Amino acid sequence: MSETTTPELLVERRDAVLWLIIQREERRNAMSPGVLTGMVQAIDAAQADRALRAIVVTGAGDKAFCAGADLQSAQPFTTDYSEPYAPLALLLRRAKASNLPLVARVNGACMAGGMGLLAMCDMAVSAGHAVFGLPEVKVGVFPAQVLSVLQHLIPRRKLAEMCLTGEPLTSAQALEYGLVNYVADDVDAKLDWLLQRLLDKSPAAIRRGLYTMKKIESMGFEESMSFTESQIALFTLTEDAKEGQQAFQQKRKPLWKGR
Repeated sequence: MSETTTPELLVERRDAVLWLIIQREERRNAMSPGVLTGMVQAIDAAQADRALRAIVVTGAGDKAFCAGADLQSAQPFTTDYSEPYAPLALLLRRAKASNLPLVARVNGACMAGGMGLLAMCDMAVSAGHAVFGLPEVKVGVFPAQVLSVLQHLIPRRKLAEMCLTGEPLTSAQALEYGLVNYVADDVDAKLDWLLQRLLDKSPAAIRRGLYTMKKIESMGFEESMSFTESQIALFTLTEDAKEGQQAFQQKRKPLWKGR
């Protein structure tokens, strides 16, 4: 069932998974203000829907996941210099705050700002023919915003090389450097395999777990320990935790309530 769909972004609900599909295949699924605004709105709305369990981000066709900013537009990197928050930066903030897992389905070239869309996701599955790159220096700019989500994801020296040379990575290299979880010839089959292993787990544990993971990313050790030792007590108070332990003791599958 389709949700809020525009000519540039398909927002489609498939059972418990919300799909965000960039529909600008003729522009290699380059980002536009409409795409970015639509993704922000969809991710925000999804947080309050307890029936949703995950969000998939991808592009139409099989040639490009997202080519980054549309360099053919009049203002490819911003539309209003009076706004303190750039559209892509706002999307990355919303993704960071999401308590629903985001999964990237990398169906082709993932370049420039597209690397930000990939990195903002919690997991990623890539097609074997996909390529990954930060070519901004080739057009006189730098991948500034995406550094915020990439800097802790891949090795520092490899990130510097990508930024400073603009040279791309293959899907095999992306897997080696931790940009993606899996590379497969049949990207949809692998994505479904991964989603099924996510969807049968406790919704409450995943929701609170993502919150915890994201909170401690910038904390020092002692601050992180103080935060997580209080969080584990809250995990055990959920209905899902009680049901999970009872199901384990009774040797049956748990019936999650997501609370």
